[in-house]
This record gives sequence, structure tokens and C-alpha cells, in this order.
Amino acid sequence: MGVIPGRPELFFPRIDGSTRLVGVMGWPVSHSRSPAMHNAAFAALGLNYVYVPLPVPPSEVATSVRALRGLGFAGVNVTVPHKAAVLPLLDVLTPIAAAIASVNTIVVRADGTLLGDSTDGAGFLEDLRAHGCEPAGRSILLLGAGGAAKAVAYALAGCGATLAVANRTRERADELCRLVLAALPSARITAHPFPDGLARLAERADLVVNATSLGLHVDRDPLPWDPAVSFRPGQIVYDLVYSPGTGGKASLPTPFLRLAGEAGAQAIDGLGMLVYQGARAFELWTGQQAPVEVMRAAVGRN
Repeated sequence: MGVIPGRPELFFPRIDGSTRLVGVMGWPVSHSRSPAMHNAAFAALGLNYVYVPLPVPPSEVATSVRALRGLGFAGVNVTVPHKAAVLPLLDVLTPIAAAIASVNTIVVRADGTLLGDSTDGAGFLEDLRAHGCEPAGRSILLLGAGGAAKAVAYALAGCGATLAVANRTRERADELCRLVLAALPSARITAHPFPDGLARLAERADLVVNATSLGLHVDRDPLPWDPAVSFRPGQIVYDLVYSPGTGGKASLPTPFLRLAGEAGAQAIDGLGMLVYQGARAFELWTGQQAPVEVMRAAVGRN
């Protein structure tokens, strides 16, 4: 493999009988920057791997996961809406994946067994700290109760944060809290309906995290927030949705982050989380340290 100087996202893959396959499995995956990020990393280290998008409709999840062994995959990332659906198809789960009942990385091990892991929470924490925010002891409002929200909640609760989980379906927020408390009995975590009581929850929060997928489709998604509820200067607002851009270049803030920025809050999108969680998956597949800065440059943010 080779790269164009100054353009690590552009590479020339060597594809032969020894090429290892990895990819991202979801529905949809056309928006994903993971192929550019991982292929640049493989090229930088001279690894004979290729990362491909795998658009898998929900009806084909079981067939697709079972095919990974026979097709010679080293593993895959798993994204919306399959993070929970893949669980019964795997042979082994890491403690965090089992605790939150969600997987974002599958590893095909040497013996052919499938390992499920979740690198989202660790990637989120690493990026949050890179932006100067240590979550320990902070009051945090988490929006959403899906797979990514579970990973983030587990990571934040494990750091000693006080966490309020708000979701449109209260029962799903309750379920998330039960999962976290089963693994971390001393966790400070409570469930709340959304948007009831949002103003009170927002006022108390040092950090607000959007862990829903709202904002992924800018032209049609509603805000994961009530515009009548104000953010404030000094508050940190994090959107797991990484901002829409053009060809992996300059990015625009999601409507949620734009609202936060206009109020003077520190607005952070999920592109750094994408890089850090991807780096951990890269290391699980290859056994080599990920070239994080190469991966960051490939997704368009230095």
C-alpha cells in the first residue's frame, strides 16, 4: 500500500490472496468515514488489510455475522441499528459488552470464534479528556438509551459521574439504568422521560451528551432537544453524531451543537470519539498500535 503525501485518506491498496478484510456493518453506512480512517491507518503501517462498508438490512444480520468466518474477515465494526441484534450470534463477549448488552466491534479470532466488544465508551472518554473535560464528579445529562448511550453511560458511571438519562421512551431509560447498576452497583444514575423536566435537568448538568442518532440526517431529523430550554456559557455539550461535512473536509455543526454554541457553551462533536473508538478496534484486529493522528487526518480534522 501507499499514500499520497499530505493526503493519508487516499491510498493504493494491495489486494491479493493474503488480504485481510474488515468493515463496518450497519443500515445505512453510506455516511460512514470509518473506511477512509482505517484504510489510511493500514496504509501508514503497511498492513495488508482493507476496510469496506457493509450495508446490512436488519433482516440479514444473522446471515451476515455468520458469514464473517467463511469470508475471511478479521472482524467488523457494528453500528446502528445492529449493536444489540448481533449479541446472540457471538461466542464470547467482553465484560463491558456483556454489561451493556451492546457490541460495536466483532473480532474473528484465530480459532474461528467471534468476540464481541464495545469500544464506544472508552473512545468517548478519551476524546472528552482530550478536550479538557474530566467527567469524575460532574453532573451529566445523557440523551438517549440505545447502544451508544449504554456504552457512554457505563463509562461515565464508572468514572464517578452523577448521571441523568433522559429518553422519549421512559422504559428504555429505566432499562439502561438497570444494566449499569447491575454491573456497577454504586453508580449514581437515574432515568427520566424526555422532554419532561428537561429545563431542570439541563440547569443542573455540567455536561450534556446527545447519544441519540438524531442529527445524522440533518435535512429531516428533529432536534434531540427542546429549543425553549437554554444552554449556558461554561456548559459542555457533546454530540456523538459527528458533524456533516463535504467529502470528509470542513465540517458544519449539527443543529444541536449550533444551538449550544450560540448560547456560549463548549460544543464538541463525535468525530474524535469516532477516531479513538476506531483506534481501539484497529488494535484488536491487527495487534498493532493504531496511528491515531493518521486516522484523525483521514476523517478531516487535525
